[in-house]
Amino acid sequence: MNSKIKTFFFNHENHQPKAQLFLAFFFTVFTVIALGIDSVFFTNDYFDGRIIVNVAAIGYFSLLFFSADLALRKLMLVMVFLSYIGELIFCKLLGMYSYRTEFIPLYVPFGHAIVYASGYIFAHTNWVVKHEKPLQKFFAVFFILLFLAVGIFLNDKFSLIFGVLFFVLLKRKHWQNLYYCIALCVIFIELVGTYFQCWTWVPKTFGVIPAANPPMGAVFFYAGGDVLLVKIISIWDKRSQKIKSKFN
Repeated sequence: MNSKIKTFFFNHENHQPKAQLFLAFFFTVFTVIALGIDSVFFTNDYFDGRIIVNVAAIGYFSLLFFSADLALRKLMLVMVFLSYIGELIFCKLLGMYSYRTEFIPLYVPFGHAIVYASGYIFAHTNWVVKHEKPLQKFFAVFFILLFLAVGIFLNDKFSLIFGVLFFVLLKRKHWQNLYYCIALCVIFIELVGTYFQCWTWVPKTFGVIPAANPPMGAVFFYAGGDVLLVKIISIWDKRSQKIKSKFN
């Protein structure tokens, strides 16, 4: 039974590069539609469409998952569970932001995985790989200016602090464009989600650090999450190899 499940979910044959890339690009359209349905405006004027968004997010996650390559499938699966733990910590325990309802929406962990996967796919396209060095310079300047702009004009000290940490982490990761691509996807979904009031960041994080709604420095937590994610996958692969060698 375990062998059949592994073959179904984790095989090398079902990778569909074109479908994967299309879904990564279309995630922008899907995000606007889905979060629009979960918005305060839609709920007040029509009905609470969260169940629709929950089903749609799981469906979109599934399409992206089964079109992805083996490495990305593992990352996406672990990301769902890791992001839910992150939600419990940052939303419920630390109170850095809150959703329009008391409970964390079911679509959120799957949404995190979709955002991560989209950035991952963009970062591995031939164009991004071919222009790796120029893009690294462009992204570095862009994000420095972004963090400074929101820090100065919006008094977003949160983004200044965590923006610095974002670059510290990037330096340790040799300035990989993967983190920049994921960050761009994060910024997009944060702007859309807060515009529709699906979630709201508190004005002062920990009651002390001024933050915009949304703070651009939130990209640091995705980058930090990726580091943990990669370590989990590494442990997973090592255990799989041990089990495989034991039975061979």
